[in-house]
Order: sequence, then structure tokens, then C-alpha cells
Amino acid sequence: MSSGARQDRSLSFGSQAAAYERGRPSYPPEAIDWLLPPNARDVLDLGAGTGKLTARLVERGLDVVAVDPIAEMLEVLAAALPDTPALLGTAEQIPLPDNSVDAVLVAQAWHWFDPARAIPELLRVLRPGGRLGLVWNTRDERLGWVKELGTIIGREDARDAVDAGVQLPEPFGDIEGHQVEWTNYLTPQALIDLVASRSYCITSPDAVRTKTLDQVRQLLATHPALVGATGLALPYITVCVRATLSGAA
Repeated sequence: MSSGARQDRSLSFGSQAAAYERGRPSYPPEAIDWLLPPNARDVLDLGAGTGKLTARLVERGLDVVAVDPIAEMLEVLAAALPDTPALLGTAEQIPLPDNSVDAVLVAQAWHWFDPARAIPELLRVLRPGGRLGLVWNTRDERLGWVKELGTIIGREDARDAVDAGVQLPEPFGDIEGHQVEWTNYLTPQALIDLVASRSYCITSPDAVRTKTLDQVRQLLATHPALVGATGLALPYITVCVRATLSGAA
């Protein structure tokens, strides 16, 4: 994907901000525990979107700042978390002072960043000994209807993105990886919203978008595990990466 196409895709979510909030899963506590450094207090949720991860961090009593480049996404976040600062900004231009946070967490967004410009910004805002944590929710498509869903909307494996794209220079320490298997429970309509909020679906021509959503509705109406179901169990593998800055304050 060219850098221009990547930027267009990354900024496409605003038109589907409500669907994104309704359909996208949260993040399992075990993954957040692993990503956060000990005694973290000030945390930046970078590429925060509608606040799926932000809410989990706020619940822990952390001082959280949410940054995202899309105003429509931040409006949804601010409505749910009115006491949390929500700032327009990008990974390449983070609107925070130097040495201001103990951790930067990036949920479902690292693949949209330009590392050559983002990494210096991360180094600027993180305190010595600070932590960068990256996390992706990826559907577990090994079995059943989830495998068929992947055939319709495209296979999903965040581990490929991690293997190909996470390279951090010194003073970041060794990159560590971790995976958490869990299940998200959602309604059939939320599954439609999940698909509708994917960047590929948003940026596709209307005919392609309509066909994709119709195929998902057909899956819901015909798959033996889904027919008549009012609640769906969607298995996920959450892929985590962390790296800690060397040095002390």
C-alpha cells in the first residue's frame, strides 16, 4: 500500500465512528496488564479512536490523554469520557510536552504510522524508562463461522503486521511479544457494524461495500451456528508488543 493510500485509509474511519464504537471489541485485562509498566501513572493512548482502550485505562485510575487525528472519533470518545483530555494529533506530531508520559499505548493503529517520523516523537514524550505498548485484536479464524467470515471480509492476522513492521531503535530495549486468547460477545447487528467500520469496507465503492455487508447478513441467516442467534461468541487472539526505554530519570 502506498503512503498516500495508507493515509487515506487511516483517516477514513470518521464516517463510521458510531459503527466503530458499536462493533469493535475492547481489550482483555491480561493484555493491558502486560503492556503497562509497573507504577505507570501518566499514559498516552495514541490513535485512540473512539476510546475502546482509553476507557479500560481510565477505569484503572490512570491519568490518560487520548490523541487521534479524526475529530469524529474523538467526539464519540469525549461523549463517553468527558473528563479525559481528547486531543487532535498524530503519531508524527504528538500534542504533548517532552518527557510527559510513563507509557504510550497504541491499539489497532501502529500499522498506520510512519515510523521514521513517529519514533522520534515517541522518544520525545516518553520519560526515561518509559514503555511503548502496541496491541492488536485479531479474529481467531481457525474454526467455524469465523473462518467463513474471513473469507468474506479478508483474512486477519496481526502477527503478520508485527513480524513485518515493528522495528524500534535504541534507546528502546528488546521488543517482547505476548498473545492473549479470549472471546468477545456481541449481537448480530454489532457484527455488521464491525465489518462496516473496517477501512477496506469504508473506502470501497458503494457496490462492493453493499455486496460485502449482504454476504455477512447471509452468513448470519444461514450458518447453523448463527441462525436465530441473538448473541454471538467471536473468538480473538490479541497480539501485544512492548519495548521499554533504557535509562533512568
